[in-house]
Amino acid sequence: MNSNRRQFSRIAYHSPAELITGKRQDKVVVLDISLKGALLRLPTGSLPAIPNENCTLHIPLGDTGAIIRMQGTIAHAEGIYIGLACRNLDLDSATHLRRLLELNLGDSALLDRELSSLVGEG
Repeated sequence: MNSNRRQFSRIAYHSPAELITGKRQDKVVVLDISLKGALLRLPTGSLPAIPNENCTLHIPLGDTGAIIRMQGTIAHAEGIYIGLACRNLDLDSATHLRRLLELNLGDSALLDRELSSLVGEG
């Protein structure tokens, strides 16, 4: 029996980012990312994140000036690890994220099925 309930492929993506909540801004590290969210690591000693809190994640993409802006909620927080559930991506961010996933998955057909499923949820 497969215990992995994930419907969307995740890719390992180690990148600095900024997590913004109503009360603070934290420098974080993205550990993995998908169309539906991301796993983040706070710096050691940071205040814990609050589950169900609304947030925005900014992920700069190299030196290009491009940024993925993911709006969502804190799905879970365990120590310095945060699971973010994506609720909204602007068009540019969705395009950048799709390209990032496509390059790392190596299977554009799989990504197309996931995007179709995502659009069908709305």
